[in-house]
Amino acid sequence: MAHFIDPDRKTSYLLPPSMEDWLPEGHLARFIVEVIEQLDLSRLVKQYAGRGCKAYHPATLLAILVYGYANGVFSSRKLEQATYDSVAFRYLAAGCHPDHDTLANFRRRFLGELQNLFVQVLELAQEMKLLKIGRVCLDGTKIHANASKHQALSHGHIEQMERQLKAEVQELFALAEQADQAVIPDGVNLPEEIRRREDRLAVMAAAKAKIAERVQARYEKEKILYDEKIARRAEREATGQKRLGKEPKAPDPAPKAQDQINLTDEESRIMPVSGGGFEQSYNAQTAVDDQTMLVVATGVSQAPNDKEQVLPMLETLQTQAAALGPIEALVADTGYCSEKNVEACEALGITPFIAVAREDHHPDWRQRHTEPEELAEDATLMQAMIHRLKTQAGRGIYRLRKQTVEPVFGIIKSVMGFRQFSLRGLRQAQGEWSLVCLAWNIKRMAVLRL
Repeated sequence: MAHFIDPDRKTSYLLPPSMEDWLPEGHLARFIVEVIEQLDLSRLVKQYAGRGCKAYHPATLLAILVYGYANGVFSSRKLEQATYDSVAFRYLAAGCHPDHDTLANFRRRFLGELQNLFVQVLELAQEMKLLKIGRVCLDGTKIHANASKHQALSHGHIEQMERQLKAEVQELFALAEQADQAVIPDGVNLPEEIRRREDRLAVMAAAKAKIAERVQARYEKEKILYDEKIARRAEREATGQKRLGKEPKAPDPAPKAQDQINLTDEESRIMPVSGGGFEQSYNAQTAVDDQTMLVVATGVSQAPNDKEQVLPMLETLQTQAAALGPIEALVADTGYCSEKNVEACEALGITPFIAVAREDHHPDWRQRHTEPEELAEDATLMQAMIHRLKTQAGRGIYRLRKQTVEPVFGIIKSVMGFRQFSLRGLRQAQGEWSLVCLAWNIKRMAVLRL
């Protein structure tokens, strides 16, 4: 005769249950609570005026968000449901059930404060002897915006649609003025049809105005670069030196037919993505410590090109240097290589290891065991970096990039499941990316302390 445990679901607990018994020791939810309890949340707490009903403590809501992002739960409605279904979420919420509006409003309202908390977590990692910043590896990845690329309008398409809609409006007005409206199909309401087209024309006019603002900003930036090139050429000619290349082309202040704006998230951009194709995205930047794989700095850009992301990242690292310590070296792939970026690193005392070209997948075996010739005394900073990358020590440092920052992106996208921003706008995307990397850091710290 088989013996089974009788599933008795109606008998009450003989003693009150304790939340401390809900999760095993070493569970990630326990570690998240321990970390957040050591953070200074006074800036969040002060923003609660104390009116109305009692609010959930920011530490509780932050713990729910961090654990959710660490485990691929990003929707505020799913987070609310998890406080009923998941033991870990019930532990984090202390048996309470914040509704999805509360969670969504908290996330939207306090994303700007996450950079301060991000640095505090890194300081805590240093206190736990888990982090000692030295070399960082920089890379970027395209994260889908909360918008479809099919909601993007180009300047050329807007002009084409404007001509068509204006012609249709004139035709409809002409039909409305005719005494005999027998030619109008049944069910057609002329005022509504005219109003619908006029509304679309107003939307397109606003889109054209925003495109014009972007084009003007782009023109001013390109004009500065053009003037600098012309000045350098004039200086060379005045000293009798040979001209370099063709005459630079003056920038055009007029909008191009392919200039676009997205009606859902106008701050996002169409960007090429790995594997081919284009998506409505943001360019998420991450600097990762090469020893621990902890993210030490983040950024989000509208530019698909990575060359412009070195200076903002250096500014972020310098701002955090007072709390975390200075950076010794910066490792990045060829997408970040420019003479300006190399000079910027050297000016801050940071040794750059930025590839100038793609490496061969199968180099000659002799190349891996030889050192380059001695560097010339009058070598430029760029030449010095190229020489550094050819040394065995330099090649070893550069190889660290593939085993640090790229795996972090892979885990965030494939394991944590974060492939699209939940919020819209550049500022909100920056805050949400900081939240994602904050969740990654705490998750990584939980592994490193074992």
